[in-house]
Parts: sequence; structure tokens; C-alpha cells
Amino acid sequence: MHSLRKILARSVGEWDQLRPLWNELVRQHPKSIFQRFDWNRLALHVFSDRLSPWVCAVESDRGAAIIPAAIHRRCNRLELVGEAMFDYRDVLHAGDGEVLQAAWEMLAQLNLPLSVTAVAAYRGGNWAGFDLVEFARAPWVDSSQIGAQAFRLLHTRAARQLRRLQRKGVVLHEYSGAERALVRRIYQLKCDQFAGDANNIFRDEKRREFMVAVAALESENCRVFTLEDPGGGIVAALMSFVDGLLTRFYTIYFDPAWAHYSPGIALVFEATARCLEQGLSCDYMTGEYPYKLRFANASRKLYRIEVSASQLAEVVRLQQLKIA
Repeated sequence: MHSLRKILARSVGEWDQLRPLWNELVRQHPKSIFQRFDWNRLALHVFSDRLSPWVCAVESDRGAAIIPAAIHRRCNRLELVGEAMFDYRDVLHAGDGEVLQAAWEMLAQLNLPLSVTAVAAYRGGNWAGFDLVEFARAPWVDSSQIGAQAFRLLHTRAARQLRRLQRKGVVLHEYSGAERALVRRIYQLKCDQFAGDANNIFRDEKRREFMVAVAALESENCRVFTLEDPGGGIVAALMSFVDGLLTRFYTIYFDPAWAHYSPGIALVFEATARCLEQGLSCDYMTGEYPYKLRFANASRKLYRIEVSASQLAEVVRLQQLKIA
């Protein structure tokens, strides 16, 4: 085994020292927006009430790896940084497998279970040896397979719903994530929409705070689409993030009083068409709702990983044997 340099980051300050290595690994193997250094750093800051960083980094002259892990103190388990806010979870790795194996070994020494949801992976690669359980499919619209005009012609019912809303005086607007007050308002509405639903993640104030902060961080790359009534009320809203050659449709909200007009669906339709006009594919994220499946022409699998402390140790042991 080659000489390994190991770094364990247990504070935001120690995390900051990993920025150059982190960005180099992402440059070599591009990831989703959820692997951006600043998104992860912000998540650590906002969720410091529940997450303690335990970031394992390993370098050698043959490669490098970073596992952006954290201890969830309320659940006494290991996760990847991001709390419930990230999809397409992954570790960072380039070069020999021994560096990633060494990083997993560092993590396993903590002797805690590991829980990761919405992993973007295939059976092998960065997650070799782990049991990947299918969690959900993320429907999306591939711009290489359909253009804006064809998309509009294919979904005339949604277009008709949008025209009905417009005849009621509803107007479509587009803002950037720099509009903090608007983003805060949207997530408060999303909180209130299903206030009694324990699965409504935006009942948590910290999660709403994170969305306001990350939208401002992305600024122009955060596209906020709204349908607004003549009095300025929000009939529907869509939070999205431009991520390379695609737009990720992160949150959709609609006012139940307008449900008869399907404003959320109409807004997703129009936003998709506008993105396609710009050559951007559209990722509808997790949630296989019927309207997403109607609009989509492709999908991606996301997985869940749940291992006990002993199972994680066994994965590491088998990785060691394979490398040896």
C-alpha cells in the first residue's frame, strides 16, 4: 500500500482546509449540485444543532477520496452531510481504490450505523460492497430527446390549464434566488400547506432556513417561477436550480384554493418548456407523481443504504481483502 495522508475534519474550520482537494476531485469527476463544497459547508452550519462533521479524507500519490460524513446526534448514526435536503448523494474519489477503502476504514472505526438516502450510484464504483436498495426513481425530461415546441404540442392539456389561469388574471413571473423574502414566503407556505403531515420536511424551521440561504448562494442559478394572482398572492411556485446542462426542480407549491386549475402542474409544464428552449434538461427529482411521469421521457434510479456498525466493518474488511 502506498503512503497515505489521512485527514479527519470534525469542525467547519477543518472542513475549510479540504476545499482545494474537494474542488479538485469534483473537477476530475463532476458531480451534482449536491456535492458542491459550499452547499455542504452551508448544511453543516445550518444543521449544527443536530449534525457533527466527521469528514474522512485520504490522499496518496495515486489518488484521493473524501467521505463527507456527519454524526446525526439525535439518531446516533452516521450520514452524509446535507441532512434531508440532498439527493444524488455520493462520496468523492479519484485514482486508486485503496484511498477510498482507507476512508471507509476511518469511518467504520467510529462504530456507528450508516444511513444514506437518495444515493446516485450503480452496483460498484464508490459504493462497492454495499447493499443498494432502490429508494425512488427521479423522472426527468431529456432535452436531447425532445425540444420545447414538441413538448408543448405533446401536453396541450397542461397548456390549456395555464391559459385558464391567465384568463383569471394569474401572471407567471421568474425571479432569482437572491429574492430572500420571496423564497422565505414560499417555504412558509409549503410548511403551512401540510402542517399536520409528519412527512412535511419543511415543518422544520432549520430546513426552511437552509433553503433561503442556499437559494441566495446560487442567486441567478436559482430560478424561482411563480404564478401570482392579481393581488400578488402566490397561486403556485417552483424552486429550481441550474446544474450544468440541466435544471433541478427542487420544490413545487400550489395554493389549494386554486386546485381546480391544477396550477402546480401548469407551472411545471411552462417552466419545463422554457428550460428546453434554453437547451436544458429538467430533473423532476424524487417523487413519481403521475404528472411528472406524463411529462418525463427518462428516469434515474436513486438508492438507500442502511448498514449497522458491524455490517459497515464487514464491508471494509471485504474491501481490504479485495485490494490486497
